[in-house]
Amino acid sequence: MNYEIIQSGKGIEYEWSSDHIFVKTIGNLTEGRVSMVEDTMKPGFHLGRHHHKKMTEIFYILEGELTLIFDDETVVASAGTTINVPPNVWHEAKSETGAKMLSVFSPAGFEDYLALLKTLTDEQFADEAFMQALNEKYDIWNV
Repeated sequence: MNYEIIQSGKGIEYEWSSDHIFVKTIGNLTEGRVSMVEDTMKPGFHLGRHHHKKMTEIFYILEGELTLIFDDETVVASAGTTINVPPNVWHEAKSETGAKMLSVFSPAGFEDYLALLKTLTDEQFADEAFMQALNEKYDIWNV
């Protein structure tokens, strides 16, 4: 069998303080081309300003509103909106009231980053140099 069916409310699950993620597609199923997650952002969600050197992100808003802040524009995206963020575009994301979206990452690998984050200690999270190196390994550039 070369296909996989992931039912609603299923997938590799991660619960964070600001969001709840189900990984729906992993890179191994797409020859490393894409991965996809369903992300339920809790009220007050904030993802700081960053960019990717290789990765394209595609956000499809399912419920609620997500504010994306780019260097030259702020976009409030509601259900049904698709936002394509190519490499080298600085962006930040917020949701004051919470939102739900599908996120596609190309190339794949974001799912590996999530799995690794789940194993980190509080000390590792607090170590800025460690976190910067880890983020850059997974093409997440904050500086």
